[in-house]
Amino acid sequence: MTIFDVDIDALQGGPADLRQYRGNVVLVVNVASKCGFTPQYAGLEELHRRYGDRGLVVLGVPCNQFGEQEPGTAGDIEQFCQVNYGVTFPLTAKVDVNGPGRHPLYRELVGAGEDIEWNFEKFVVGPDGAVEARFEPGTEPADERLTAAIEKRLPHPTTPPPPTTGLKTVH
Repeated sequence: MTIFDVDIDALQGGPADLRQYRGNVVLVVNVASKCGFTPQYAGLEELHRRYGDRGLVVLGVPCNQFGEQEPGTAGDIEQFCQVNYGVTFPLTAKVDVNGPGRHPLYRELVGAGEDIEWNFEKFVVGPDGAVEARFEPGTEPADERLTAAIEKRLPHPTTPPPPTTGLKTVH
């Protein structure tokens, strides 16, 4: 089983259908709108825009377990993300990431590892569903280590052929 086999709802209801992301690199981040790390939404959106066409999916997973920093409804969360950060990447329903009510998505991500430390902990999941890397909440989305972990698993961009100079080759 991998994260692609886990059932989780989308923020506005209905299944998020993680199977659709199989074959992509997925950056899973537990998010909150009233946290000191909340400005990372801007960097996450930048990653989504920068690498989305190469196969990166940023997946925001709201959680209210840390200082009750995500108290809003699904509508509140969606409006906050769009108005303040222009978020276009997918968001799931609010879930627990630690404790006895830990959502199965986080059971897959954490495995036998340590609990989630705080909001904005990041997991890079490879196209096969294996967790490739885990980053602490304070790791900014533009951090070299994070972008390197993402780029390592993405297909290389195609390089366009060099421009022609208009000169003919004479044989």
